[in-house]
Amino acid sequence: MERFLGFTCNHCFMMLFFISLSPLGLAQYEHWPYLPGYPEPPPQVYQPQQRPANVPKIQLRLAGQKRKHNEGRVEVFYSGEWGTVCDDDFSIHAAHVVCRELGYVEAVSWLPSSKYGKGEGKIWMDNVHCNGKETTLAACTSNGWGVTDCKHTEDVGVVCSEKRIPGFKFDNSLLNQIENMNIQVEDIRIRAILATYRKRVPVTEGYVEVKDEGTWKQICDKHWTLKNSRVVCGMFGFPSERKYNTNVYKMFASRRKQNYWAYSMDCTGNEAHISSCKLGNHLNVDAEKNATCENGMPAVVSCVPGRAFAPSSHSGFRKAFRQEQPLVRLKGGANTGEGRVEVLKNGEWGTVCDDNWNLVSASVVCRELGFGSAKEAITGARLGQGMGPIHLNEIDCTGFEKSVTDCKFNMESQGCNHEEDAAVRCNVPAMGFQNQLRLSGGRNPYEGRVEVLAERNGTLKWGTVCSENWSTVEAMVVCRQLGLGFASHAFQETWYWHGDVSADNVVMSGVKCSGTEMSLAHCRHDGADVSCPRGGGRFGAGVSCSETAPDLVLNAELVEQTAYLEDRPMFMLQCALEENCLASSAVNTSVTSGYRRLLRFSSQIHNNGQSDFRPKNGRHAWVWHDCHRHYHSMEVFTHYDLLNLNGTKVAEGHKASFCLEDTECEADVQKQYECANFGEQGITVGCWDVYRHDIDCQWVDITDVPPGDYLFQVVINPNYEVAESDYSNNVMKCRSRYDGQRIWMYNCHIGGSFSEETEQKFDHFSGLTNNKVATR
Repeated sequence: MERFLGFTCNHCFMMLFFISLSPLGLAQYEHWPYLPGYPEPPPQVYQPQQRPANVPKIQLRLAGQKRKHNEGRVEVFYSGEWGTVCDDDFSIHAAHVVCRELGYVEAVSWLPSSKYGKGEGKIWMDNVHCNGKETTLAACTSNGWGVTDCKHTEDVGVVCSEKRIPGFKFDNSLLNQIENMNIQVEDIRIRAILATYRKRVPVTEGYVEVKDEGTWKQICDKHWTLKNSRVVCGMFGFPSERKYNTNVYKMFASRRKQNYWAYSMDCTGNEAHISSCKLGNHLNVDAEKNATCENGMPAVVSCVPGRAFAPSSHSGFRKAFRQEQPLVRLKGGANTGEGRVEVLKNGEWGTVCDDNWNLVSASVVCRELGFGSAKEAITGARLGQGMGPIHLNEIDCTGFEKSVTDCKFNMESQGCNHEEDAAVRCNVPAMGFQNQLRLSGGRNPYEGRVEVLAERNGTLKWGTVCSENWSTVEAMVVCRQLGLGFASHAFQETWYWHGDVSADNVVMSGVKCSGTEMSLAHCRHDGADVSCPRGGGRFGAGVSCSETAPDLVLNAELVEQTAYLEDRPMFMLQCALEENCLASSAVNTSVTSGYRRLLRFSSQIHNNGQSDFRPKNGRHAWVWHDCHRHYHSMEVFTHYDLLNLNGTKVAEGHKASFCLEDTECEADVQKQYECANFGEQGITVGCWDVYRHDIDCQWVDITDVPPGDYLFQVVINPNYEVAESDYSNNVMKCRSRYDGQRIWMYNCHIGGSFSEETEQKFDHFSGLTNNKVATR
């Protein structure tokens, strides 16, 4: 770990896009720092094998409607033209051969039936059989070149691993015969040259360098364009490029001997990755067989960071900036720059259907939000299902639009449902936040005691975080900062995890986060004046992280439909009184002759997330309630509040989760949880739990409330006891009118489903907006 932390900023940028992102989705540009006890495998060294003499030379490329740069339809250049490969008898062994020939370490999977769109021209290979060890796809057996009974509906595609083969050598032997050859390099970086930029985080300006045959090389600027700069900046998390001072770089370049890459780049500007750009002109070669750049100099890019990542002089970064009212937002993602795509239309947020969803359209969303190009266009609601309308379908962007709402799209979404919600993972700048924090002593890299790097007496030292008031919200920030997903638990004691003894001292206390921060250092804390009565060591804060999380959402419409008043005799409310489900004045109500007026309603709570919702405590810690004769797995599962129009609470209720179970599920989902016989409790993804209006405590006691206009509010999981991917949709609000005998609920909606402007109108509107009751 110490070795990793000692990297200089320049080294940070040596490990970029073509290098694998850890399967844990850790830092974007940094290799996963293997913890003690998790030895790093030795690096593979690329040793090109000889192609058999009787095997023809071919070139491969990945084409079609891509959702990641390292996937696509397999296309082969043979006998002067590009063609496709049929999926008959294709196997993972053949996919490995394809990926290795393109410079990737291995294949992850392959897809039949033209999943990346139908190709054109010839189908060069059919019934391909490989053993996986061939040096080229041409060495595998097949029916023969162009001999096939397939159609382009059977074109095969592959998904390669993101990790590139170290030292990979690009075969340029067919270069003069092929137009539109894609770029294949091992890696790319922006290397800061001027002192000003070397000190900045993130690095926004410097030489563009590619790693070719294991060596970093500059690119001659003679054919360099702003379109190339746009693509490179996008890859490093920057939405746009700008001009720079060429004179300074000319002076700098004249003093040093450069090692130029032998080619130039030819990008159109809308590519999400340089592997989709074409190889440009071949440079002249001098007597020593080195590429030369006559009257030129190394290509430089200067990128414009999004506001959340703009460098500041004193700290190297700014805190996250929140735009006032964007037209697009990302929801339900674990890490910065990822989430389900939602767009604002007519004051209401809605989702995007994933038909035709690709990297180009996804990149428009990313740049609009101040990130770079898209790393992945995600389909099939893999980052959770949204709610409300589906605003856009079949989006078709050129890649240069300012907003995804400027793209062509189909406003009709027939055939689409929320199981097809589109999402995105954007390229974000390397801020180095993950180097300022570590988890120590856990059984795996996803858990452990939180240790932070803090400056003490002029030196950087590792220390613990005070666990006083440490909660799921703070743990969420830690997991995001390390790129480990969502928090699954926050721990206030960590004696069972033996961290680094030298890091036992508390260096951070009073931590209070809002939950949206990119770094724990951005949260409120005590600074240098550390105060922690219990001390660190065994009481240091800890976390466990998970790649997925549940997401509970209340059915607002059902609340509106089922609300009614009941005057219930006090003698029938003794258990409810014992469990604090009535207003405080209930203790003075006569048991024999008194009654309480209850606002009753049903609640249906859906799990729209990616993992099951489980109570914080295991069965051993559930509390038995003798009066109702059942266990409570969460003492406070929901809050029910009636507020006056200035937001003051006038009545309240709460619901303990005496039974969290799958009442009903979507058609293809199996129920897993039921409460009978002390069973396991929870809500499965795609299922919902129903608390009927006629059960105890499913109410608000409004006996003491005078007639008038009110806001009714339900909050699920109000204390954030269980981690969720999105807490903003845990709140449901209704307008209500009570005339002393009857109550009306209207405009019920989930928090975050409308624009801020619409929400403000809702909170301050004095009359009804429908015809249920005449406006006073």
